[in-house]
Amino acid sequence: MTIAVTAATGQLGSLVIDSLLAKVPASEVVAVVRDAAKAQPIADQGVDVRVADYNDPEALKAALAGVDKVLLISASDVGARVGQHINVIDAAASQGVSLLAYTSVPAVETSSIPVAPDHLATEQHLATTDLNTVLLRNGWYHENYAPSVEAARHTGSVLTSAGAGKVSSASRADLAEAAAVVLTTDQPLKPVYELGGDVAWTQEDLAAAVSEIIGAPVTVAEVSPEEQATALAAAGVPDMWVGFTVATDASIKRGDLEVTSGDLSSLIGRPTTSLVDALRAAV
Repeated sequence: MTIAVTAATGQLGSLVIDSLLAKVPASEVVAVVRDAAKAQPIADQGVDVRVADYNDPEALKAALAGVDKVLLISASDVGARVGQHINVIDAAASQGVSLLAYTSVPAVETSSIPVAPDHLATEQHLATTDLNTVLLRNGWYHENYAPSVEAARHTGSVLTSAGAGKVSSASRADLAEAAAVVLTTDQPLKPVYELGGDVAWTQEDLAAAVSEIIGAPVTVAEVSPEEQATALAAAGVPDMWVGFTVATDASIKRGDLEVTSGDLSSLIGRPTTSLVDALRAAV
């Protein structure tokens, strides 16, 4: 069996490689990367490193030759990633892989989070293929909130327009481990896993976690979306990320990032890492 991981030097991909190497020999792992030099630490562990850009269909076909299973980690190139994902999917189909797992987002059919349309389009393309697929609908990362820790050191507050909405975030390491389990298990797989942390937290919970980490009181600064956008812009946040943050908080308020399936802890066979532990490690 040969397992390929795309974007293998990225934050999630590198953790998936680590989790796979704890389960299977390095000779069974293929790391698909854009930069071979960046992947040297992976190659040093005996992993087969193959260079292919998401924009290069022929290179992707070559990189996936002889591969049994593929983890397609979603791209970060906004505006181009659907086409990039299709390139990987079509390359996998052309090579006859037995399983393709894709990192999507929770409840993608109804979600309002800004990244949902690209993931939905990718899932829809997957449905047109003959590939055996597993959708790993990853919730928000705990680590996404590391900037909140640093901001609170200066402001003493967590700025939000998310209201009482809850977030079932999880650590990247837990989500990487879940992917490795799916890629290596002999047990029957579900076609869709809705993956989130065991605890759905509120902004007050986030403030409490940040307070514990920095050792100082942290309050919640609940503002309107317009006020949030103004404050973020004044702090020097680029326009794209201002819009993304405000839109994400609106999605949280709608409940789009609360995941109650229990799929993640079930896959990894233990409770998920807590928000405070992951943030402490991240900062």
